[in-house]
Amino acid sequence: MKAVVLAAGEGTRLRPLTYTRPKHLIPVGGKPILMHVLLTLKKAGISEICIVVGYKAEMIKNFFGDGSNLGLKIEYAIQPKFMGTADAIKRAEPYVDDNFLAVYGDLLFSPETIINIMRVHKQNQPSATMAVVPVSSPEHYGVVKLEDGWVADIIEKPRKEEAPSNLVNAGIYVFSEEIFEKIEKTGLSARGELEITDSLKLLISEGQKVLAEKIPQEEWIDTGYPWNILEANEWVLKRIESSMEGDVEAGAVLTGKIIVEEGARIRAGAYIEGPAYIGKNADVGPNCYVRPYTSIGNDTRIGNACEIKNSIIMDRTHIGHLSYVGDSIIGENCNFGAGTIIANLRFDRKTVKMRIKDEKVDSGRVKFGVVFGDNVSTGIGARFMPGVKVGNDSWIDAGAVIRDDVPPRTFVRMKQNLENYSLKQ
Repeated sequence: MKAVVLAAGEGTRLRPLTYTRPKHLIPVGGKPILMHVLLTLKKAGISEICIVVGYKAEMIKNFFGDGSNLGLKIEYAIQPKFMGTADAIKRAEPYVDDNFLAVYGDLLFSPETIINIMRVHKQNQPSATMAVVPVSSPEHYGVVKLEDGWVADIIEKPRKEEAPSNLVNAGIYVFSEEIFEKIEKTGLSARGELEITDSLKLLISEGQKVLAEKIPQEEWIDTGYPWNILEANEWVLKRIESSMEGDVEAGAVLTGKIIVEEGARIRAGAYIEGPAYIGKNADVGPNCYVRPYTSIGNDTRIGNACEIKNSIIMDRTHIGHLSYVGDSIIGENCNFGAGTIIANLRFDRKTVKMRIKDEKVDSGRVKFGVVFGDNVSTGIGARFMPGVKVGNDSWIDAGAVIRDDVPPRTFVRMKQNLENYSLKQ
């Protein structure tokens, strides 16, 4: 069976990370999200894949090429303007035949999930099969109403008290070619897009069968919000096996499952608790503390006496000495002045909120730090409060305390009040 992977979306809820990359190339556990998707499909026995691209398409095409280095055959369909998931699937029609798998390219899932959904589709021969997953907040998703295991309705983002179940659309489907006919008949949604869930509802309204395959919550991660990226990083790191290809100096301590890539250097006095990932040519220490669920990118420097906890530090970033980074995502090519501190806990211990598209959204996390775009520089002693975002190419002055989001290409400067006075003799 061939697979279609939808990777055309812009990922505006993941700003500022997606100003400079498609969300599908955000790294978790040392690899882009989309790389994890493709490798999972390969483990499930799929070798021919069509990736539907749109936003920053060339970055994805240049990264994966024809897939031969992964043992895959990859082709690309272009969605020039994002017009919804149904439109994206329609773009892949020339590349598939009969039954095909379709998955969203910003998800993490297990090979068993893919194997099972293909198996039940083959056994039952419905017009379509969709994966559904139980969640604690169904109001953020398309909620699926079932009757005897078959999909009866899909309600998009209902009020929590009106949701017919806690089962939501997992973004993993098997379709017959019949879906393309229904996409042609699908009208625009309230937000002006062609939704694949509306196409599925057309199938149901015309008497066709849509089967639901339940998957365990622990085998599925959605990466729609910045804090979901940290969850995805944790999900990946829980599944790694240790690998030591770099140089670990005497006096460094590594515990748990840790990947140290080729050319990386772990200096004396460093203490690293796994699971953790250390990228190629990274330089860690001396005398620093890397705590569990941390991913450190390629060519990254973690200086003396730093502490990094449950965070993603992207390629070529320098965390200056005496700094603390907790529960945060730091973009590429950032430079931290000495003593930069990121707060990740409110005084009142309430969950941290972050501004997403002009709306304060609850992360559901008691500990959540910051999200930095690429090319951010901080002066010595800069401080950042929980839930702050700093846009790409911004500078933060020494000693600044940042409580609100900083737009891209902004210089935050401290003011000085100078007064003349005489010292008493």
